[in-house]
Amino acid sequence: MKPLVLEGLEDYARVHSSGLPEVYEALRLATLAQTSSPQMQVGHVEGRLLKLLVQLSGAKVAVEVGTFTGYSALCIAEGLPQDGELHTFDIDPAATAIAKAHWARVPWGSRISLHLGRADLLLPGLLAGPLAGRPPDFAFIDADKQGYIAYWDFIVEAMPKGGLIVVDNVLWSGHVLSPSSPDDHAIVAFNRHVADDPRVESVMLTVRDGMTVARKTG
Repeated sequence: MKPLVLEGLEDYARVHSSGLPEVYEALRLATLAQTSSPQMQVGHVEGRLLKLLVQLSGAKVAVEVGTFTGYSALCIAEGLPQDGELHTFDIDPAATAIAKAHWARVPWGSRISLHLGRADLLLPGLLAGPLAGRPPDFAFIDADKQGYIAYWDFIVEAMPKGGLIVVDNVLWSGHVLSPSSPDDHAIVAFNRHVADDPRVESVMLTVRDGMTVARKTG
């Protein structure tokens, strides 16, 4: 992933954002050492933004599609109240093993429940079962790009009015301006889908690789 702003400015933003508990640096280093695609991990600035958005929204039940090594899950869970819960979905047992080891190091890690398997297959059962009557009021999507529209539609439909949904990689290293690969075209189609969705009001932010933040309005 190529940075969309000057590297020096990324560092400047990080230094001038709130600090992090030690577990985040440990997880960053473990991801660098133990995975082949460490750039998939959200960074300091994006992570602090996720935490703040959860706190500002007052969310109590969150879902995440795409766990990887668990950095974003830690940020979301840290922003939840003590009785809050995050349900995160991923298909990679090796990456999520790193996540679980680091979640266990902090009190708010107990708010996270990992669901290993495809989110499109597991989410319906979760919403009809353990979360029946308690739909998610916060969601983060950061998974396979060609599945974004399906994840979006299912989650937005399940959310109550006022729910907040955040989506990562919506600028896709700038390839949205000149798409060529299937993933490029998938992100372009997704961004248009969100812009045209009458159920939400949304804003696209140039944070890291691009984030869309949307609030369900109807």
